Amino acid sequence: LLLLPVLMQLLGAPRGEGAGTGAGAPSELRVRVRLPDGQVTEESLQADSDADSISLELRNPDGTLISFTADFKKDVKIFRALILGELEKGQSQFQALCFATRLHHNEIIPSEAMAKLRQKNPRAVRQAEEVRGLEQMHMDVTVNFSQGGLLSPHLRNVCAEAADAIYTRQEDVRFWLEQGVDSFVFKALPKASEQMLLPRCGQVGDRGKPCVCRYGLSLAWYPCMLKYCHGRDRPTPYKCGIRSCQKSYSFNFYVPQRQLCLWDEDP
Repeated sequence: LLLLPVLMQLLGAPRGEGAGTGAGAPSELRVRVRLPDGQVTEESLQADSDADSISLELRNPDGTLISFTADFKKDVKIFRALILGELEKGQSQFQALCFATRLHHNEIIPSEAMAKLRQKNPRAVRQAEEVRGLEQMHMDVTVNFSQGGLLSPHLRNVCAEAADAIYTRQEDVRFWLEQGVDSFVFKALPKASEQMLLPRCGQVGDRGKPCVCRYGLSLAWYPCMLKYCHGRDRPTPYKCGIRSCQKSYSFNFYVPQRQLCLWDEDP
């Protein structure tokens, strides 16, 4: 990327952590980011231009580990949450969730551009330039973990701890089927009309009862767009930096037992 001086605080010459390891090799960038609640955490961004993929990982203040993977080759994005349990309440050490949805290539910068990102000041705290609206998703299909590699080769690694809790949507499944993904990769959950009759998990006291669970997560900082500049000696615009975004998601999905959704408390 050709960089303007005004962007050098974020994108500068390679130094220390985050420097690339050669053309096509996976690269990592670690940045300090400000969360929506004002707290600061460290975020890891990795790009593999050979696999044409990007991954992001951050830890929330409550200990939850959030990861996001963009697979440009398969048009799939994967969200994973590792949620710490409350042992004193008899909960397991952690619970894992995975959500797979269609990736639109204009949602995030290309992997080859991500691989070139550097930061001049690793201690600086980044805050997104643009806050994109909350996206609410009704997840009405599950993904067969043993066949998940047919959807994306990243899924079996990313979602290994969530083998029985990988969710997606009918509208995304239709797109992937058109791309040649086999239908046996997916399994439908109870229909939306049936789920509407079920209570929210936050309203259910019996841990053995089915309900509709809700889980929300936020990507605090990610490079969502390339910036283009005009130069007097250049006939066409050229890449000169990035625009950063923050985006939140809310997932609703069926669970056969309330105990699989213990974090969802009715407000």
